[in-house]
Amino acid sequence: MSAHNTHASHDAHGHDDHHHANEPHSTFSGYMTGFVLSIILTAIPFWLVMAKVISDRPTAVLVLGGFAVVQILVHMVYFLHMNGKIEGGWTLLSTIFTVVFVAIAITGTLWVMFHMNANMMPTHSNMPAMEHSAQPEAAPKASP
Repeated sequence: MSAHNTHASHDAHGHDDHHHANEPHSTFSGYMTGFVLSIILTAIPFWLVMAKVISDRPTAVLVLGGFAVVQILVHMVYFLHMNGKIEGGWTLLSTIFTVVFVAIAITGTLWVMFHMNANMMPTHSNMPAMEHSAQPEAAPKASP
């Protein structure tokens, strides 16, 4: 029997001698845990908004943002199987770099937009003065 046939016989029985420790191993219970956590992390913020539990808007934004971040982490761990062991940690490291880069880009964009709005747009208190100064002054009448 050749080496090729020996390897094929292992595959035919569903057994493979080459188990890679760095590959993610998915289990039904792992997927169900992620699914249940995702449902909970969706239902709680939905209830908080619909029942108007948090009346202060900045607090509500922070709480809902916190739930969103936790749900992203649950998806990354349970569904994308990201951890520090896969591919020597490079997948997790590249994800962290991407998150930091996107956060800097979004923060910088919002900062520029806010300051352009604050510094470039006229305020309502200056509007009457601008309208008044834009009208031409009447020429003095010449005396006969």
